[in-house]
Amino acid sequence: MKENYNLKDYSLPEIRNMKIHGRTTGRLSPLTLLWTGSGVEFNAKGSELWIEVETDYDIHEPWISILINSYPVARQMITAGRHWICIFRGMNADVVKNVRIVKDVQPMCFDKGCLIHLHTVRFDGEFMPVEDKPYKIEFIGDSITSGEGTVGALCEQDWIPMWFSAVDNYTYMTAKALDADYRVISQSGWGVLTSWDNNPNCNIPRYYEQICGILPKENCTVPEAFSLNDFDSWQPDVVVVNLGTNDANAFNSPEWRDEKTGVRHKQRLNEDGTYNEEDLATFENAVVGFLHKLRKYNESAHIVWAYGMCGAPLMPSVCRAVDTYTRSTGDRKVSVFQLPNTTNETMGSRYHPGRPAHEKAAKELAGFIGGLLPRK
Repeated sequence: MKENYNLKDYSLPEIRNMKIHGRTTGRLSPLTLLWTGSGVEFNAKGSELWIEVETDYDIHEPWISILINSYPVARQMITAGRHWICIFRGMNADVVKNVRIVKDVQPMCFDKGCLIHLHTVRFDGEFMPVEDKPYKIEFIGDSITSGEGTVGALCEQDWIPMWFSAVDNYTYMTAKALDADYRVISQSGWGVLTSWDNNPNCNIPRYYEQICGILPKENCTVPEAFSLNDFDSWQPDVVVVNLGTNDANAFNSPEWRDEKTGVRHKQRLNEDGTYNEEDLATFENAVVGFLHKLRKYNESAHIVWAYGMCGAPLMPSVCRAVDTYTRSTGDRKVSVFQLPNTTNETMGSRYHPGRPAHEKAAKELAGFIGGLLPRK
């Protein structure tokens, strides 16, 4: 194929018809992709399109998926440095293509954050308007919501970005089924109270107000990530919280100890293997507290606490916490939904739910959320 001399470079601020997905810093020079499922979307009328990307990392590299007309056509690692990636080439120049470039990997709370910076687009055609979807959904969760284990053979156990996907993921599938725009706030191993290893610093509510406050401050090149998120600019119709799996795991994990201060934390089991009532109450208080925080920033959204793809041992506690919250506030726009459990047949890599498990969860969750959404 001959070289295309009609290609022209566009800085992102020059492109009026561009849709940004996910929480961002508000900057376009460059645009930094932070969370799972974040990205850019174009309706591109032309034959060839490239994008200039940049990333830096010590261990964990970011990955992207490329979707053309909602179909995943490519998935690739973004290697360190600044370079060009061809999104499509040789297509019919007279046909508008919906193009979406999606960050597949969660931000990392270590190792420079696993960020992607988008600088410039090289294109030989015209950018057409991209319409908003009729609904907005925010998903909050852990490794399940990050899509860990949705890629790779059942035998794969390495903890690497290759096994994460934002597309083979119940978040993307649910939003697609409901014709909704969506955002994801998730971190592997974290909970509503502690992480799987009892670390009380690793909980999503602590950082929810910030754009991406989980990033390591000592290595972060994007200080704006620690600023307050602009909630007014993107108000969801539904907030889905899929937390509790790692809080349950903490009861069966050794205590956590802060090496600097000596502070210890442990969710305890009784001698007979049942959950310690005081620690269950602490977990339930954390759920109630997060519901208050979510309502503060999402005044009109219906909140769905969805839990269960890796078992649901804390479901009674979740239900009690939601009941406590609704009785004390009178807020009736809060629900609990049990997600279908992963089976041997639907398991993915790293003992996590695989694509079939995410498909089943998305189908059931979309059916439930569909009854909550306002008619538009």
